[in-house]
Amino acid sequence: MALDGVAVDPRSGFCNSNSVFYSKRRPVPLPSDAHLDVTTFISSRPHSGQVALIDASTGRRVTYPELWRAVRAVAAGLAAQHGVRKGHVVLLLSPNSIYFPVVALAVMSLGGVLTTTNPLNTPGEIAKQVADSKPRLAFTTSALLSKLSGSAAASLPVVILDGGEEVPADPRVVTCITEMMKSIPTAGAATYGRGRGNPVAEERVSQDDTATLLYSSGTTGMSKGVVSTHRNLISMVQIILNRFKLDGSLSNGDNHVFICTVPMFHIYGLAAFATGLLAAGSTVVVLSKFEMGEMMSAISSHRATYLPLVPPILVAMINNAGAIKAKYDLSSLKKVLSGGAPLSREVIEGFLERYPGVEILQGYGLTESTGIGASTDSVDESRQYGTAGMLSPNTQARIVNPETGESLPTNRTGELWLRGPYVMKGYFSNAEATSSTLVSEGWLRTGDLCYIDDDGFLFVVDRLKELIKYKGYQVAPAELEALLLTHPDVSDAAVIPFPDKAVGQFPMAYVVRKEGRSLSETAVMDFVVRQVAPYKRVRRVAFVAAIPKNASGKILRKDLIKLATSKL
Repeated sequence: MALDGVAVDPRSGFCNSNSVFYSKRRPVPLPSDAHLDVTTFISSRPHSGQVALIDASTGRRVTYPELWRAVRAVAAGLAAQHGVRKGHVVLLLSPNSIYFPVVALAVMSLGGVLTTTNPLNTPGEIAKQVADSKPRLAFTTSALLSKLSGSAAASLPVVILDGGEEVPADPRVVTCITEMMKSIPTAGAATYGRGRGNPVAEERVSQDDTATLLYSSGTTGMSKGVVSTHRNLISMVQIILNRFKLDGSLSNGDNHVFICTVPMFHIYGLAAFATGLLAAGSTVVVLSKFEMGEMMSAISSHRATYLPLVPPILVAMINNAGAIKAKYDLSSLKKVLSGGAPLSREVIEGFLERYPGVEILQGYGLTESTGIGASTDSVDESRQYGTAGMLSPNTQARIVNPETGESLPTNRTGELWLRGPYVMKGYFSNAEATSSTLVSEGWLRTGDLCYIDDDGFLFVVDRLKELIKYKGYQVAPAELEALLLTHPDVSDAAVIPFPDKAVGQFPMAYVVRKEGRSLSETAVMDFVVRQVAPYKRVRRVAFVAAIPKNASGKILRKDLIKLATSKL
């Protein structure tokens, strides 16, 4: 097999001559029009979908014509009333909502830059993001308005997303979204030009212009603003549509119905629900927050076919399968889509056993790669246990020895480097972080220790910065966590480095016992010591009610490290 004029092993995708792994998936064509914003790209795709969004709590439905009229009206209001122009930043602080895609698409249609933040963040954390990104105004809900109280956010003009036309008596509140949408045109769906540009925008928007400024989760350090372009988002949309074969041609009354519980402020939710799936005419059922009963009720009542989620929710579905299936009709469900962390054999087989007929797919990506990188696109691929999948279309990868810089072949572990049209532009106002993460020839250093096997499957071993250094030996926390999860009395586990003067660091485990079990610290350590090399032994154990995790299901080790070392 030859790609880019070089010989590539058709089994692994590896090229010996340049030490690059090439995606085995068919390339996805991307639009060549340089002056194209992601909103125009999405809105101009032909499809036969009828309902775009459904509010799970109220049952309110937004049709596709209504969606595009709303997007155009909000964009017009932003431009005319608030002076939003190309390059201006707009903050969106909100739980999942049918208004979230409207605001996101409206801002980006103008060439504005969308920045989102976690509603669980403190006012101080939000103020830091506001001080860094300098938004022109903010969209938020009445309940979250008080979180815009930090020094940098206190004078920010605010548009309220809820409460109808009644807005809080706060001098910062300038209007509500329903007021902005009163000028919605009545004659058909607003068309953004099929490549001719957005008629509302005063300046032409190009694919190379900034579209989003999302702040990375900061699991290993300070959060950084990730700058992504319209080209990044457009390529992401194309890859998502290709992955799920969502070509917009629905027949026989079929429909693609996705349940949205993952947060829209995160790259996972923003990529899938606020942009990508709307390009296919899919229906997105929006839940403001995750609650198992509400999610299952939404699947049943709206005949959902796809359920994107994170691993902890998947595990909860397995553990409560009997009660769930007795109460809810899940016969419409075709696929669950898991992201955030690879799934073990036990989890995959446990799910398939309890929910026969439902495929389980996985994905790997970073905020810096617009959520794209690798995926499993069938049950057979997911059964390559522990894999994150095969490289996404239009993707190249390297596995690099972090100490020598040598590019490694198959089955050798090193740092994963990615290259593709979805790789970020850089970190906002942080040249040092950008230069250390985006290296020559467009390669993105992911910070993940990985290997690619002889069949082209990517396996994530651990985060490079999270390796435990014990007497010079490197210990991967994820390896020990996977082992602990095989213990019959363990519900969840996390492993962190614990400082020690004699050895540098040693592995410490935080363990969640299964209900009714009385597992001891000694039993945990004895279980591990029988199965690992001496330097990998767990030498300290603490039991907790739950392991702290971020919105995408990744363990917040920094919180556990702080807890463990607080009494030193």
